[in-house]
Amino acid sequence: MNKVVLVGRLTRDPEVRYSQGEHATAVARYTLAVDRRFRRDNEPTADFIPCVVFGRSGEFAEKYFRQGMRVSVSGRIQTGSYTNKDGMKVYTTEVIVEEQEFAESRAESEANRNSYSQPASSSSPSVDAGDGFMNIPDGIDEELPFT
Repeated sequence: MNKVVLVGRLTRDPEVRYSQGEHATAVARYTLAVDRRFRRDNEPTADFIPCVVFGRSGEFAEKYFRQGMRVSVSGRIQTGSYTNKDGMKVYTTEVIVEEQEFAESRAESEANRNSYSQPASSSSPSVDAGDGFMNIPDGIDEELPFT
C-alpha cells in the first residue's frame, strides 16, 4: 500500500499551471515543511516535501493556500527520474495529493501570515475548538456540493 499523510506549513504560495489541450487541468505544486518528531541537540528540524495536486483541488490550493499556512494532505508517494541538460540522471520524489485541507483556524492562519517563524500562541483557537468543525473560508460557498 502506498499511502502518506502529512501535516506541515507551506513554504511558499502554490504554483499553478494548466495542462494543454481542450480540457485544461490545473496542476498545483507546493512544498510542505513537516517538523520531525525527534530533534538532535534540541534543534528544530523539518523535511521539505514536494506535493502535486490536480484539477479542482489544484484550483482550490491556488485560491486559498498561502505561504506559512498549516495544511494536512493525504496521497501517495511517486518517484521518477529524468536526465538534465548536463546529461546527469536526476531522481525525484513527490506526494501526489488526493485530499487536502486546512489544519488551523482562520485566526491562526492570519497570525502566522504576519510571522512564519513564530508558532501560534496557545490562546489561539484551534481547528476543533467549539463544535469540532473548521471555519469555511469566505467566498467558497459557490463551490460547496450542498446548500
